[in-house]
Amino acid sequence: MTAPIEVTGSETQAQPDAVLEGIEGKAIQGRSLGQIAWLRLKRDKVALAGGIIVILLILMAIFAPLVVKLLGHPPNEFHQDLIDPTLGGPTSSLGGMNGDFLLGLEPGNGRDLFSRIVYGARVSLLVGFMATLVAVVIGTVLGVVAGYFGGWVDWVIARLMDIFLAFPLLMFSIAVVGVLPDKWLGLEGNGLRMAILIFIIGFFSWPYIGRIVRGQTISLREREFVDAARSMGARSPYILFREILPNLVAPILVYSTLLIPTNILFEAALSFLGVGISPPTPAWGSMLTDAIRTYQIAPYFVVIPGMAIFITVMAFNLFGDGLRDALDPRSNR
Repeated sequence: MTAPIEVTGSETQAQPDAVLEGIEGKAIQGRSLGQIAWLRLKRDKVALAGGIIVILLILMAIFAPLVVKLLGHPPNEFHQDLIDPTLGGPTSSLGGMNGDFLLGLEPGNGRDLFSRIVYGARVSLLVGFMATLVAVVIGTVLGVVAGYFGGWVDWVIARLMDIFLAFPLLMFSIAVVGVLPDKWLGLEGNGLRMAILIFIIGFFSWPYIGRIVRGQTISLREREFVDAARSMGARSPYILFREILPNLVAPILVYSTLLIPTNILFEAALSFLGVGISPPTPAWGSMLTDAIRTYQIAPYFVVIPGMAIFITVMAFNLFGDGLRDALDPRSNR
């Protein structure tokens, strides 16, 4: 290694500031936690693919009328002239798939499968997102309170979580939806059924996220910035919502992306059992029920709504896993 040579006279020595600026003379800029997480997420191509599919599904559900107008037919419009009166299946090959019916025809009545899948995404995503929102709000509030105050407050909320986790949710949902009146609280029909489903799924799902928030809060309440806030005279509500809660955004966001597909699957299961969304409103679960009845003459009918559920759940799970790795500073990715 050559010893550094000191240059004197008319030549000037290299200053530390010039070295730090780099060859191109650009100033060094720091990166926020969000920028670091985005750089890590961009390297995960699988998670990005899942996120793109999620965005496309959301846009498809929001603009369902426009998508159906451009690429399909009204979801409850019958095309009996394209159905074989003897067998009940489409008269053309491939289940009636062509440029006019992208995913073919529903056996028996000839409804456009593409349009029904698009409108079914509205039901599944709406129930999944809204039920998750209910669970996140309840779970976050109770989890933060239990983790911060501890003692008997923590004991009561923890036992409440155990009770909700042990509750037979599927049987309770079937019982409640099965005895619903035709009109209640200004709602009726599928609007009432959807509101009840959102409430039941969200209200009984909050302990899952509540446990995570409680554990994180127990760790955060002993940190230096919380002690500093207490020493400055900050009260508990300020510490909870201004100091602790912002540090819980990452785990709450990650677990929410993993809870949404679970709620979508639960809604599809209820519709499959006949206690979810009532026909003729399209729902992926009820479409699977109809498909099982006619799988001998139209096996493709089972695959299409099943793949819609599979792709949606897989996309959310892949994106949620990638988001968790991107937001975790201890990850090696």
